[in-house]
Amino acid sequence: MLDAVDAALMRALQGDGRATFQALADGVGLSRTAVRARVRQLVQSGAIRIVGVLHAGVVGMEVLGHVSFRVSGPVGPLLEALGEREAVTFAAQSAGRFPAVAQVRVADDGALAKELTDLRSLPGVEGAEVFRANAVFKDAHSSVRELRDIELDALDWRLVRQLLKDGRASYADLARQVGLSQAAARSRVVRLLNSGVVHVTALVEPSAVGANEQLGFGLRCRGDADALGSALASMPRVSFMASGFGRYDVIGTLTAPDRCQLVEALESVRSAPGVGYVETWDHLSVRKERRGGERPVEWIPG
Repeated sequence: MLDAVDAALMRALQGDGRATFQALADGVGLSRTAVRARVRQLVQSGAIRIVGVLHAGVVGMEVLGHVSFRVSGPVGPLLEALGEREAVTFAAQSAGRFPAVAQVRVADDGALAKELTDLRSLPGVEGAEVFRANAVFKDAHSSVRELRDIELDALDWRLVRQLLKDGRASYADLARQVGLSQAAARSRVVRLLNSGVVHVTALVEPSAVGANEQLGFGLRCRGDADALGSALASMPRVSFMASGFGRYDVIGTLTAPDRCQLVEALESVRSAPGVGYVETWDHLSVRKERRGGERPVEWIPG
């Protein structure tokens, strides 16, 4: 069972997966040796994975769309088809007005329109309604940091490949893997991190922290949707938050250990200043969930 120190370490590693053990120790008030042992146990138990996540823009996935499906007949065949589509990063059977929802990430609005055409032809789909994200404020499975303009060469991509496999790989190991000096590897990795190309983070296994309930919601707001989305993203139970246009002004996801706390989180959203109409959908079964910038390592150049 995770205690308060483990939870604090996980939050710190979500913010910076390459934080030194000394920095982590200073943050929780334990020795460096004790923190090293705790982080190792968190990784070995499967509670967290510390990996590099590419910025969605680097892999040509800057546009995000949330799709709500009207379905005739069983939902299973549609979920199977959604799971096989490269552009689909999330797909779930849901309880609510729409029996299935999905998120897609593509390069631009033209690619989004083409993807939607294909999605409408999938098994059982009678219609699809779309929310096109304008700004993503929080995403437990992707980096939302600013992407700076940067030129990447073959050595940069080789370092990216290694960070995707092991976000906490030492500079000595990285240098050995790509054929650089340790100082050169460190300099390049720092440049990749500071530019936003890759973000090293701890991906938390929901069951390890008791996040057993998941609820999606879309809302209409009064006033500035970006300001509202930014404010809602700071709520502790919010795992995803974006503003945009289409069916809703803002969409989000809540996670909680039980129904009671999920209801409390939803009530907090409903009572936030500027929130108007709210629609919810329960994620009954998640068919696919992929990090926003995730691609098979073999896809990465170099």
